[in-house]
Amino acid sequence: MLNATVIFFLAMSTNSPFAQSPKAAYRPAPALAQAPGKIVVIAHRGEHLHHPENTLVAFQAAADAGADYFELDVRTTSDGKLILMHDRTLDRTTDGKGDVKSHTFDQIRSLDAGVKFSPSFTGTKVPTFDEALDLARNKINVYVDTKDADPQQLVDTIVRHDMQDHVVIYGNSFFLYEVHKILPALRLMPEAQNADVSRFLLHSMPIAVLAFDNDDFLKPAILVAKEAHAQIFVDRLDEADTPEFWQRAIDQGANGIQTNRPEELATYLRLHGQATH
Repeated sequence: MLNATVIFFLAMSTNSPFAQSPKAAYRPAPALAQAPGKIVVIAHRGEHLHHPENTLVAFQAAADAGADYFELDVRTTSDGKLILMHDRTLDRTTDGKGDVKSHTFDQIRSLDAGVKFSPSFTGTKVPTFDEALDLARNKINVYVDTKDADPQQLVDTIVRHDMQDHVVIYGNSFFLYEVHKILPALRLMPEAQNADVSRFLLHSMPIAVLAFDNDDFLKPAILVAKEAHAQIFVDRLDEADTPEFWQRAIDQGANGIQTNRPEELATYLRLHGQATH
């Protein structure tokens, strides 16, 4: 089955006003405020090694650990509320069962999002997107992974909290294209799977950041991103979440690293003079 980026590539090649020839100039995107040579720390699902993922306590811990961003995952309840949950279902991280989209907000709010992680977090609730932005304001930036959300509702929520300059939005290309039409000033971040897809995305809409996972961070795509003056955020998770792999990503041109170990990464960057603060 074709993935969303490939389908978008085919559709945009003929139908979109953004489609351009490979020789056309890259479309400028809103810049991220970041000093040269400094690397941003992105706390994956908050600081979730010691706190329940995608919860307010994990996000606060990420800020306390020195992260520049916390990453969160947005999903929609059956009654249209934006809540935070990585998985499609409730089973892994709460005491509930079934699909998120089959439950109302009140039903999900009644669940415990901490007890499965540790009894010491019993009573922790599934937060709303509103609550996460409220916590982040004037404190930390937010990396928004859009699992299942309406573009207009997502943008309206960001604007309501005056967080336009403090979020990057990750999602499939169709979703990002819709977000751009609603509010061009928002910073968009598609996944860069290879050099050709990266080049096409950068020509098709203003891209502030290209996101790379552990396996896709390869030199041809990196060169395309740099040519377009887009920043690069790379995952360094699980077995790749070590100083050796952090430094390798930095040496290859990463501007930000998504990690499960934000405090350790922040400390490492400070020791090497590459921390943002």
